[in-house]
Amino acid sequence: MTTSDTATVRTKVPARLDRLPWARWHWMIVIGLGTVWVLDGLEVTIVGNLSGRLSEPGSGLSITQSQVTGLGAATYVLGACFGALFFGWLTDRFGRKKLFMLTLGVYLFGTAMTALSFDPWWFFLFRFVTGAGIGGEYAAINSAIDELIPARHRGRVDIIINGTFWAGAALGALLTVPILTQLPASWGWRAAFALGAVLGLVILLVRRHVPESPRWMFIHGRGEEAERLVGDVERTVEREDKVTLEPVADDQAITIHTRRTIGFGEIARTLIRKYPKRAALGLSLFIGQAFLYNAITFGYAQILQTFFGVPAGNTGYYFAVIAVGNLVGPVVLAPFFDSVGRKIMITGSYVSSGVLLLGTAWLFSTGTLSAVTMTACWCVVLFFASAGASSAYLTVSEIFPMETRALAIAFFYAIGTAVGGVSGPLLFAELVGTGKVGDTVLAFVIGAVLMIAAGLVEAFLGVKAERQSLEQLATPLSAVKEHSA
Repeated sequence: MTTSDTATVRTKVPARLDRLPWARWHWMIVIGLGTVWVLDGLEVTIVGNLSGRLSEPGSGLSITQSQVTGLGAATYVLGACFGALFFGWLTDRFGRKKLFMLTLGVYLFGTAMTALSFDPWWFFLFRFVTGAGIGGEYAAINSAIDELIPARHRGRVDIIINGTFWAGAALGALLTVPILTQLPASWGWRAAFALGAVLGLVILLVRRHVPESPRWMFIHGRGEEAERLVGDVERTVEREDKVTLEPVADDQAITIHTRRTIGFGEIARTLIRKYPKRAALGLSLFIGQAFLYNAITFGYAQILQTFFGVPAGNTGYYFAVIAVGNLVGPVVLAPFFDSVGRKIMITGSYVSSGVLLLGTAWLFSTGTLSAVTMTACWCVVLFFASAGASSAYLTVSEIFPMETRALAIAFFYAIGTAVGGVSGPLLFAELVGTGKVGDTVLAFVIGAVLMIAAGLVEAFLGVKAERQSLEQLATPLSAVKEHSA
């Protein structure tokens, strides 16, 4: 039971959520919230693979390929950084559900307007808006998922859900093939962006049934609602799975001061002063993966066309293969993040991908790679890197207090992405655009070194978070000390 007075609430809600068996209710959460990464993968891949067609005469836009993959990508990422911070702050203030509905709506508007682009400034503006919606999604969705999924499943679920970005990437890559080969240059790319809006609308309809986070509810003075919600879930699980849930012990209860809002200053002090090592860890993981992934995602089609003479209409096939490797990595490796442990798996995935990328750079420099073998090499590199990138979101979403969770995700996403995600596409497009093998090798090496460095930071500063409740990992700021975990 949850008991409360005007200032405090004593609750077993976190422990009750963590002891639930995996049920159909959890699948509803995964489908309703996790599928948005498919949209992000679709958006990013479409732009990268359509860059050649967008720059052709008759496309309806007076724009170059380097502007699409460089400035266009950077604008999208900047929008994502802004959206993460702004909507992340609102998520901690007004709740997970309100914001994961609002941010998807922003995405829908942005991508629909992109399809109507008539001038480069319009295209860049609404790439920013689209990115803002997606950035806000990262904060709202990851915080909601971690607070609703049982602790023993949290690692694998988070890793796999973030990895579904690549299901969208594969879809986007294959979608661009008929667009580039069968449809007129003037409106084929518009149809691709419009499809993203249609898919987003379907997800919005499914998402209506996903509940607010009970953890957020009881901290914000809605303890009775949290109690009713968890009670309904427990009864549903017992009925559908034909199980009897054991009662939660009294020593697993937590007492907290309820409060409507928490100041940004207190949140910032918590992240920087109370958890400086964890803050350094989050930044390292995000910068490493953001540089590598934004650079290669937006720029791989340009590499294929520049160095291997692959026609613009065929680059989607190669990228689809890379996307499959990225998707398989999290699916195969995710269970080990809960069994073997976070530190070993995160360190291993980051360092392995970096070392393999150095090997790819060397093979590319010797001229021994073809478009097919280059793609195969990247597939192996990204098998490990994809699990590592997903673990960055998992890490920052579980190692900071409840009241700061969404903004913490937003902060590290925004800073890491601003450093790596904006510089990556710009630098990558510039280096690849020279047509010199040595310049592209340099881009590969920078990405590899950043990934290895992030893996080493995890080895020293990583947190053993597997199978632990969120409240054990970081006591809520609102917790009454004598009852804190």
